[in-house]
Amino acid sequence: MGVLAGLRRDLFDDAFAYRPLAPLAGGGPVVRRLPARIRRYAVWTPHAVVAGGALLALLIGASTHSGAFGPVTLVFAAVPAATVLMTLVRPVLAFWASLVSAPFLAALGSVWGDGPWTPATVAAHLAVLTVVAARTRPRAAFWMWMLTGVHGLFAGTVLGVGYPEGSTVLMFVSAFVLLVVALAQVRRDAEREVAAQQSVTAVERDRRTLLEERTTIARELHDVVAHHMSVVAIQAEAAPYRVQDPPPELAQAFATIRENAVAALTELRRVLGVVRAEDYEAPDAPQPTLADLGGLLGNLRAAGLDVGLTTTGAVRQLPPGVELSAYRITQEALSNALRHAPGASAKVEVAYVLGGLGVRIFNGPARGLRKPAHPVGSAGRGPRPAEPLEPAGATGSGHGLTGMRERVSMLNGEMATGPTEDGGYEVAVFLPVAKDETA
Repeated sequence: MGVLAGLRRDLFDDAFAYRPLAPLAGGGPVVRRLPARIRRYAVWTPHAVVAGGALLALLIGASTHSGAFGPVTLVFAAVPAATVLMTLVRPVLAFWASLVSAPFLAALGSVWGDGPWTPATVAAHLAVLTVVAARTRPRAAFWMWMLTGVHGLFAGTVLGVGYPEGSTVLMFVSAFVLLVVALAQVRRDAEREVAAQQSVTAVERDRRTLLEERTTIARELHDVVAHHMSVVAIQAEAAPYRVQDPPPELAQAFATIRENAVAALTELRRVLGVVRAEDYEAPDAPQPTLADLGGLLGNLRAAGLDVGLTTTGAVRQLPPGVELSAYRITQEALSNALRHAPGASAKVEVAYVLGGLGVRIFNGPARGLRKPAHPVGSAGRGPRPAEPLEPAGATGSGHGLTGMRERVSMLNGEMATGPTEDGGYEVAVFLPVAKDETA
């Protein structure tokens, strides 16, 4: 029952379905390499091939008809060509039309003794089988081949000529052609499935990377927030003792502030425990700030990166979250420059400006390499720049540009990245700081 149901779906339910053949995709691997003038016509290549097959069937039919040229010859030659052209709009119906018309054309051409197939109908039916198989499923190709064989056997038996030679040639050639088409379809479907799976995997990987980076940022900012909340709680507890005979209302207010601070700190630690990995260990040292950039650059110089630091503007203490993010962004950019641009020099520019902090990290092109290892660059024009796309191991903070953008977005800042004119790469960040946030 399942086999018969498949036959009905493939060759009966959609027999009259209108399915025009679509042109080739303009972005295909072959079409996009053609000149623009030829490209707009190359997309119609499948239609031209089908039209060529119809013309071939027409010429074969006209040349093999033994009678004088007239309406009979026209019908004898035009019907096979029409069935080939029908595959452009109604592929399954074209198969049935080719199959049913073959014995009538054989009778019209007075070739009953050779079976139901004429040279024209053999060529046309082979073209129809190929096009319809390419436009349907491999299972439909199998059914069409089986029905073609049954049709030839039945017609040959009715005509009393056994299994004619034309049917034998058609079955053999069509089996080979349909097998090739089916294999091509299976490979094409497999490539599409792999491409779709790769797209889903890439999306899931990006989402996981984003969540991991946000978790890392939350763990790092926990120390900053916890420090402030602890200070609030301690000062609220000590404040009543700084005033001689404080009013009961004032003491109660400070006690309420301390209770709220301790409760907020407890909830913060509880939330952090949800996003914390099982193997996570809290750092012993406090989170780094811009004052620690000197030590970071010293370590990178020891690792082989020639890096300099320029600071402009009035140096002032900024909110811990801003300084931590600026430090991590600088660390990530420099570690990736060290990885992707060996031998290149780098520079860090820190600008204390009105309304925020500007950080620019840029590096030159790689030196001493025959072929740059980084995949991103200017196509064929000089060395490729180093772009911070990968984790930087022990010296980096997470996931390259993803982590940088998350930190900048968290602070409502702005970030720009791109190659430099000399073939290097730069990362420019602005982190806004309100006046009342400056420590």
